[in-house]
Amino acid sequence: MSESLNNLYPNDLWTIFGKFCSIPHPSKHERKIADYVIAFAKELKLEVFEDKVGNVIIKKPATKGFENRKTVVLQGHLDMVPQKNSDTNHVFEKDPIQAYIDGEWVKAKGTTLGADNGIGAAAALAVLKSKDISHGPIEVLLTIDEETGMTGAFGLEAGTLHGDILMNLDSEDEGELYIGCAGGIDTSAEFTYTEENFPAGHIAYDVTIKGLKGGHSGLDIVLGRGNSNKLLNRFLWDSVRKFDLRLASFEGGTLRNAIPRESFAVVTIPSSKVAEFEKYVKEFEAIVKKELSATEPDMSFSVSKSNYSGKVIDTKSTHNLLNSIYSCPNGVIRMTVEMPGLVETSLNLAIVKSGNGKINVHCLLRSSVDSAKEDLSHMVESVFTLAGAKVAHEGGYPGWKPNVASPILQSMKDVYNNKYGKIPDVKAIHAGLECGIIGAVYPNLDMISFGPTIRYPHSPDEKVNVATVGKFWDYLVETLKNVPVK
Repeated sequence: MSESLNNLYPNDLWTIFGKFCSIPHPSKHERKIADYVIAFAKELKLEVFEDKVGNVIIKKPATKGFENRKTVVLQGHLDMVPQKNSDTNHVFEKDPIQAYIDGEWVKAKGTTLGADNGIGAAAALAVLKSKDISHGPIEVLLTIDEETGMTGAFGLEAGTLHGDILMNLDSEDEGELYIGCAGGIDTSAEFTYTEENFPAGHIAYDVTIKGLKGGHSGLDIVLGRGNSNKLLNRFLWDSVRKFDLRLASFEGGTLRNAIPRESFAVVTIPSSKVAEFEKYVKEFEAIVKKELSATEPDMSFSVSKSNYSGKVIDTKSTHNLLNSIYSCPNGVIRMTVEMPGLVETSLNLAIVKSGNGKINVHCLLRSSVDSAKEDLSHMVESVFTLAGAKVAHEGGYPGWKPNVASPILQSMKDVYNNKYGKIPDVKAIHAGLECGIIGAVYPNLDMISFGPTIRYPHSPDEKVNVATVGKFWDYLVETLKNVPVK
């Protein structure tokens, strides 16, 4: 089915993308597609090499008369997300993607299409192949393993690139220019506790908060949705003081990058305070529902008697845990001044899990300003260290701070306006892009990200809009003609 793509505009881009579809290239299995790209460049008699981690770099000289232009790095990634429907018989490591045209879109039969980022990578190769595009010096950087760990971007060394401008071709909405993204770091706190016998004269209860919307901890953090871990902790903190509550277990959230939707606890209450406790449950539910009525209309808070009769967490550890979670920042910490409406720094208190003498708390911190991310990590570390927990920071990656004065941004806005009669939307994303990692190694690169319209990436419903691919290509070609002089 991929052969029919060859008739679409622009022909070279779609032909190369069709070839990509025929070559298996899920994340961590990029060898065959890297070999194809290297052979493609050699056939064009261009300089090409792989770096230590497997990124492919290709260089093309300027066309006549454009030797004095700034060098442009066209950047994308070689890997694709391997997802398929349960009824699809497909092995991503060996089977080709069955791409086909469906009206205005190109889709795949039962699997991800790989338009993310195959279209961008194909566009870069089409520029290399073209003999009638005017451009300055070109470098193409195609990274590996973007989808599962950004391994290629992390492994890129200083001195590999010599460009002045980096155009990331991995955005998914035509007509939008991205000039910033957030970096992130995982911060974990581990408490140890002593198990104590079920308190005499106590009654056990199951406490549940659910029905929250949750969402992406970067993109949706600005929406003011409830965090089930923070809400449950608030209730427990109050109840320890009012009713001598004892905590047996606390579990909430499942993913670091998702706002927690559900949290659960098992607690015990002295039988003499049961009536008062159950009355407070209703009061607390009413308070929280009122506070979150606009963002969490389906929130459910319930407390029911339990048959639990096992161990409970010692009192000191309970106080340390609840005090530290209450004190830990959560949600939006700071908005970006330069781009109204964009979050600069945030924290998601994502996971709490107790058992076997340990309680683990996991937070994901994001910021487009690396120093702000570091400051926030120190703040969180201080909170949990004071409570006696062991704190660790892992998986850090840098952000890309928006530069509204970017020369390539101004140039591309003018090009788009002259060509299409309107100014493109300028945006940043409170999530991770390779630009942040690359920019940390090459701080003088003037970076921007753009692409065609892709919907439902990372799923078998992935599709790319045909018309926007043509528009993306024309815009890229015109932009290269208008790159500033050195």
